[in-house]
Amino acid sequence: MTTQTWLLPVFAHVLLVFALVGLTGSRRRAAIIRGEVRMQDIALDNAGRPEPLRKLANSYDNQFQLPVLFYAVMAFYPVAGLHDSRAVVLAWAFVATRYVHSWIHATTNYVPHRFLAFSAGVAMLFGLWGWLFVRLYVTG
Repeated sequence: MTTQTWLLPVFAHVLLVFALVGLTGSRRRAAIIRGEVRMQDIALDNAGRPEPLRKLANSYDNQFQLPVLFYAVMAFYPVAGLHDSRAVVLAWAFVATRYVHSWIHATTNYVPHRFLAFSAGVAMLFGLWGWLFVRLYVTG
């Protein structure tokens, strides 16, 4: 397994984060220009923003919660010399769930669907950490 192959899911998630920050910023700016919000009303939190802006901002913020564990596990595998195709599949599945979760979060925000996407991501992340544990401590 090459480092380039291993890092592709990480880059895919980073792309999602940058896309969300760009979209959030451009829509905030447009809302300010249109007079929908005043800068001083949104300087401290999301409360003064229209719902579509709050949803985008919350989706962006969410990329710095659970994904922290993703970045950590993605760093541990190569350090241990254990990155393999099973882990790559789990990593891609996790990133896919983050895209779906973000899409739901920023559009309909239908919580039952968002929760399913989130739960699937947790399962993939648990699988990544579990597989690392098995490879390190069970199969050696």
